[in-house]
Amino acid sequence: MKKLSSKALKEFLDEKAALYETPTFLDTDPIQVPAQFSVKEDAEIAGFLTATIAWGNRKSILTNSHKLMNIMGQSPYDFVMNYNADKHLELFEGFVHRTFNSTDLAYFIKGLQHLYTQHKTMENYFTQFSDFPRINDSITHFKQDFFNLPHPKRTTKHISDPSKNSAAKRINMFFRWMVRSNKNGVDLGLWTKISSNQLSCPLDVHSGNVARKLGILLRKQNDAKALLELDTALRKLDATDPAKYDYALFGLGVFEKF
Repeated sequence: MKKLSSKALKEFLDEKAALYETPTFLDTDPIQVPAQFSVKEDAEIAGFLTATIAWGNRKSILTNSHKLMNIMGQSPYDFVMNYNADKHLELFEGFVHRTFNSTDLAYFIKGLQHLYTQHKTMENYFTQFSDFPRINDSITHFKQDFFNLPHPKRTTKHISDPSKNSAAKRINMFFRWMVRSNKNGVDLGLWTKISSNQLSCPLDVHSGNVARKLGILLRKQNDAKALLELDTALRKLDATDPAKYDYALFGLGVFEKF
């Protein structure tokens, strides 16, 4: 593709972001799972667990995310706060999404129970990092705190670590869901203490490939260094809301085969 000028690139990506950030996006996207809940704590837990398993086939992600909500009686917060392994563990038997299985799920519920007991909401936890230029940089701290309880070693792989050069796509997607405004009927806008200018664009194979074709990402790997490079480029296009371009990059890649 012919390299666009900065002005033309911004116009192109703004147009594509507006095209895809509409309520119809919910029809095929995992954000539909937390979007069904009106209580913030329910939406946080539903969003976090859905984002955790959001890799692979999208239909499978949706099926298993809704299955998780059914396991929790469609009341994620109540389930987490009243979780008792002796009473509830058998509910998880047979649950698996790729490499995330019932053992991992059991620890995630226990970890969430501890987090909510300590901080009341996930927003409260992440607010301690509200002065970070990029909320992505809080993820390493979160991973350390989340696995502060005795845990199966295998389960730690299900939370990415930017300090180990991960782009942490799934948690950055979760942040986008929670922080960006609901004005266009997609993201939830539930967190008010973290600003949209602190968000990173979730970097995956689709957004990465499109960004490279557009010349705003040169690094070949989809890792933490590539995310920083992409963040820097997108902030030049819109410093207040760089993550809106996730819709443009993802939409171009998935729906337009750009």
